[in-house]
Amino acid sequence: MNRHPRITLLAGGVGGAKLAVGLAAICEPGQLSIIGNVADDQEFHGLWVSPDIDTLTYTLAGRIDSAKGWGLADESNRVLDSLKRLGCDSWMYLGDQDLATHILRTQLRGQGIRPSVIAQRIAESLGVQSNIILPTDDRLQTRIRTPEGWLSFQEYFVREQCRPEILDIQLDGVERATATPEALAAIREADLLVIAPSNPIVSIGPILAVPGLGQAFALANAVKVAVSPLIGGATVKGPADRMLSASGYRCNNLGIADCYSDLIDGLIIDQRDQPDASALEERGLHVMTTNTLMLNDADKTRLARELLQFAQGQLTEERLAC
Repeated sequence: MNRHPRITLLAGGVGGAKLAVGLAAICEPGQLSIIGNVADDQEFHGLWVSPDIDTLTYTLAGRIDSAKGWGLADESNRVLDSLKRLGCDSWMYLGDQDLATHILRTQLRGQGIRPSVIAQRIAESLGVQSNIILPTDDRLQTRIRTPEGWLSFQEYFVREQCRPEILDIQLDGVERATATPEALAAIREADLLVIAPSNPIVSIGPILAVPGLGQAFALANAVKVAVSPLIGGATVKGPADRMLSASGYRCNNLGIADCYSDLIDGLIIDQRDQPDASALEERGLHVMTTNTLMLNDADKTRLARELLQFAQGQLTEERLAC
């Protein structure tokens, strides 16, 4: 195969955005498509906010606040401070520049423009060359049941700082959702399908749960590789470990493999988890161990290159040639 392979990445959260940057750095324009998570979306102050899609967009545009891993760099918060003085809830941080994104998104949604088109317009306006794709244009909402009752994902993650015990997780609206044609085409036409080191329950799970997308992924004639979000058997950041347990999975790389059972050909794990490799290989998975911690752009690019080499050399040279 002489052309560059078409790559589709399923991504959510900071880990997904980091790998997206690494892949974008070594891909030609238009070669990389990224299907993001929209189940964290929520309305704040009358504006429709899409945290995972915005984190992905800002990161690829080189405008992310690298210290936080989300939001825009060189941000101010005068509007939020004013809202707080007026007695409004201000636990969801929305910076002044970031608010412009949400204002535009809400205006265009009100005009009946598809959310997928809006996401692409915002990405292009910020100079992003990779294709950012929504799994569905319908509303999805991850909800977390705690001892105090049901919370939206943002209420649990941001307002409550992930403190409450997780009793259950559900995805509202998925039974009525329709997959976007862009997402279906990106999966169907890919030479390489990659699952980012994102939370498998609330970042990747909602993408694959959209009717038609999980089936398209399983049936796609592509090499399929996942990068584990665990390092040393633990999460780098966030509540993925507790969410895995609450969903009936073990918090180790075997549990990650269970999440993607019958979907992937290979799994990339951190070098500190080398002891997991033999058990994963016994399941028929190809396994690569490397340093999966992405602390800087060099780490992101290195991991992306290693991923492509793994897909090409260890999985199948006939189906994928870079």
